[in-house]
Amino acid sequence: MAGNKRTSTSYTTATRLTASTGIANPLGTSNPYASTSNPFYTTGDYATTTSRPRTGRRSTSRPGTGRPSTARPRTGISTLGAEDQEIICAISESRGISPTVGLAFVNLDTGEAVLSQINDRQTYVLTIHKLMVFNPSNILVVSTAATPKSKLFSIIEDNLDDIGSNITLLDRRYWAETTGLEYIQQLAFAEDAEALKTAVSGNYYAVCCFAAALKYVELGMARTFPFHSLRIKYEPSEGSMMIDLSTIRSLELVQNLHNSKSKDCLFGLLNKTLTPMGGRLLRSNILQPLTNPDTLNTRWDALEELSTKEEMFFGVRQALKPFLDVDKTLTQLILIPVSPQIKDIEQAVNNVIMLKQFIGLIKPLFEALTGARSIMLQEIRSLCASETVEPIQELMTNTINEDTTYATQPLDLRNQRTYAVKSGVNGLLDVARLTYKEAMTDALQHMTDLSEEHDLPLQRKFENNRQFYMRLKAEELEQRDLPPIFINVFRKKDIIECQTLDLMKRNQKIADAHMEVLMMSDQAVQGLIAEVREHMSALFRICEGIAMLDMLSSFAQVVTSQDYVRPTITETLAIRAGRHPIREKIHSTKYIPNDVYATQQTRFQIITGCNMSGKSTYIRSVALMTVMAQIGSFVPAQYASFPLIRQLFARVSMDDSIEGNVSTFAAEMRETAFILRNIDRQSLAIVDELGRGTSTRDGLAIALAIAEALVESRALVWFATHFRDLANIMAERAGVVNLHLAVDSREQDKMEMLYRIASGTVQEEHYGLKLARVVPLPGDVVEHAELVARTLEQQVKRRKKRSLAIIQARRRKLLLNLQEHLVQAQSGTMEGQDLRQWLRDLQREFVVMMTALDEEAGKAELGVEGVEEEGEATATHRGLSPEPGEGLSVMDIERLRKLPVRRRVIAGSGGTEPIDEIGLRTSLRKSMTAHD
Repeated sequence: MAGNKRTSTSYTTATRLTASTGIANPLGTSNPYASTSNPFYTTGDYATTTSRPRTGRRSTSRPGTGRPSTARPRTGISTLGAEDQEIICAISESRGISPTVGLAFVNLDTGEAVLSQINDRQTYVLTIHKLMVFNPSNILVVSTAATPKSKLFSIIEDNLDDIGSNITLLDRRYWAETTGLEYIQQLAFAEDAEALKTAVSGNYYAVCCFAAALKYVELGMARTFPFHSLRIKYEPSEGSMMIDLSTIRSLELVQNLHNSKSKDCLFGLLNKTLTPMGGRLLRSNILQPLTNPDTLNTRWDALEELSTKEEMFFGVRQALKPFLDVDKTLTQLILIPVSPQIKDIEQAVNNVIMLKQFIGLIKPLFEALTGARSIMLQEIRSLCASETVEPIQELMTNTINEDTTYATQPLDLRNQRTYAVKSGVNGLLDVARLTYKEAMTDALQHMTDLSEEHDLPLQRKFENNRQFYMRLKAEELEQRDLPPIFINVFRKKDIIECQTLDLMKRNQKIADAHMEVLMMSDQAVQGLIAEVREHMSALFRICEGIAMLDMLSSFAQVVTSQDYVRPTITETLAIRAGRHPIREKIHSTKYIPNDVYATQQTRFQIITGCNMSGKSTYIRSVALMTVMAQIGSFVPAQYASFPLIRQLFARVSMDDSIEGNVSTFAAEMRETAFILRNIDRQSLAIVDELGRGTSTRDGLAIALAIAEALVESRALVWFATHFRDLANIMAERAGVVNLHLAVDSREQDKMEMLYRIASGTVQEEHYGLKLARVVPLPGDVVEHAELVARTLEQQVKRRKKRSLAIIQARRRKLLLNLQEHLVQAQSGTMEGQDLRQWLRDLQREFVVMMTALDEEAGKAELGVEGVEEEGEATATHRGLSPEPGEGLSVMDIERLRKLPVRRRVIAGSGGTEPIDEIGLRTSLRKSMTAHD
């Protein structure tokens, strides 16, 4: 058996199956993928296909007899905390400006195949995201893509270390649509085949990839699937949020940044699952959250019921505890080894025993869901109904002993295997069992006799390799030596382990008897497995239902122990008293909650504040709560509503990439460029401290240019910065809001962080100098720094003048905010006295602010100079905020609660259409008159 061989590049060479094919290398010795021993890598004509799927029985002719190694260069856990599974991925692409990429994943551990076809961008960002989520062990690529290297091939190569995969090249002939469709017809569950063929109709590249992946599994890995036994599903490119690798890492979605084994990440917080299937489903959902509102509401309904019905919740949790990894068990039952060995027969019996245990655990789960009202819980309960389980249970009862259970100890498991099949099924089997029993009795009696004969407290032990051996404490031999009859003596600290020659002979006799029992049992076991395969579709659906129930009960465990609230889907992102879910968990002090409010007129929020005031925590909490809401969980807040976000971006780290020879500034520019190329109106982005990796002037200029581009994208953006000038310049742009994290600095040499969001830019101008005093720096150094800061500040103020353009921008922003508020009032549910009072307040605030702007414009026309104060910008930065500096308006949040879920999008709110000032003022007066 040949293993994967590491080359000088970051990927692994193609799997070598046998050296007997004699196929020439068309690319020469310089190609790291070329292999004269790779049967997939040929120079023949690229025909449609030369190898069809099975049509009746399994083919025994295959190139080579050794099974290739598919081990990845990782141990147990990947870079994204993924479980180490054997997943084969095939990938191919079309040619063109907007490439179409086909993907097929075959999971050999869970018996699942996923097909997908993506209309990707030039950077192949969606394809790489899909590969990150599935984390395949081997990526199959068409051989012609390597010479010359296609763009997709090069991008996969660049990301190979992050994905943690090997690359294997396959000849073009294995990528055939007709073969893929035949595989779907043969291997998909009978009731799913036609629907799948309809779903993949027109998705040529996905079907071709499916053919290549299964052909590799069959020929290259010597594994086959029986008819109608494979879970196959088609995943369209839509339907899930796209989160890139940098965002996954920086937000600590599935792995802690500083300690990969720590549970201080979103996955660790939410993962209270009791089954391996539930944990896998949770991780997959976190990496690709849903964007379907109906599905989300269904999950929230189920979660609300589980978290409010205490008896049901504890019943479900108790019923889920004993479940093993059912996915892997069912997959082992449907995988057929080409040349079965004794270990395969042994594993088949183990799988049948585990299946028996699984079947027996379904009824308690069914009973625990009695009285369920939500649609999802009712569907899971119907999957576990007795009419589904009884036919399988009857098959098990006819062949397997009723008292057979799965055991974890090696000796117990061997005994369970020996007596699994019922007596009377095979007369020779009963004789072999008797021989096994006698050999076991002899071995146990021999160890008892040794203990009595030599007056030693020998403990009987068993493990699969040595089988029976004896153990005693070293202190028992302080006065004498171990008798010479004992051999294979090992000492482990104060423990001595040993055997005797007679015991080894008896061990061999037991092993032979056990082997004979297995061979006799195999016919009955294989017959049972063949009958069970007919019900595999129902079993897999039950398994999926259990995984979903486990994930929902895990959410319920979290939300009942914390103060979480059910979110709603609206066009406005509004959170009252929101908290950072991970920080709240790990900090011993009380977490200070904050409000969040974002619409198209407040879509770009600039967050300023002192160092350590909580800017990063605030913006991260928004992103994390969005992910939590879109996987079906409740969120840490008193009230929360979210629009459906289809792309999430985060630029928050400040680390050099030494291995990539990239500086802090280069790394942040590269990540920011990625965001700018892909962001759109349905995106959410958080950006932290952009431009601080270079000079102050250049950093401010770049940050300002990027901020302008992000405003134009119309995405929801939270932009944390120390550049106060950026906040002042951007304050007049439509859609921009200035906020800061408040701090109490009334005392001379003390700063108290309040961790509360407030309106406007940070008022403390020289917080860096104050912190320098607190650290403390030498006094004379701080005094000189303060002198320099005052001098520079005075020079800037002298150069400032009132600008008609700025005043016009403020007026425009105020009118856009008025328009948004009137549309919300029109489509809202407020009426009567509440609505009249709200409109009066709205009119009064608008008149005061517009009058102030008119007076300021008059002074500017007369050429009156003065200092532009930030307070004025603060007063109008949200248009209708009650008072400057008092934080997010409570009125906005309260009003949002009363608005309907659907709101009309405000036309012309982007600042590109002309605004009718007179019309808006008249509209406000008419609204007042109508309601009076």
